[in-house]
Amino acid sequence: MQSRVYNSVMINVTVNSETLDVPDGCTVRQLLVQLQLDKRPVAVERNKLLVSHRVFGETVLIGGDSLEVVTLVGGG
Repeated sequence: MQSRVYNSVMINVTVNSETLDVPDGCTVRQLLVQLQLDKRPVAVERNKLLVSHRVFGETVLIGGDSLEVVTLVGGG
């Protein structure tokens, strides 16, 4: 079941050097859904600190946060 954010107040965050508006109260998991990356293995760094995938749903974004989202690709 996908959780939704119903808050109409927006905040600015930077994701991979691009400024995005997200709802206030948005979590890392909800951001990944918005970016259509929720079904892919990713690593997320928030303000230069790695965010464990176990807390994506609990990590609330704050205006001005800087995130790097890296998709993981297998191969060889």
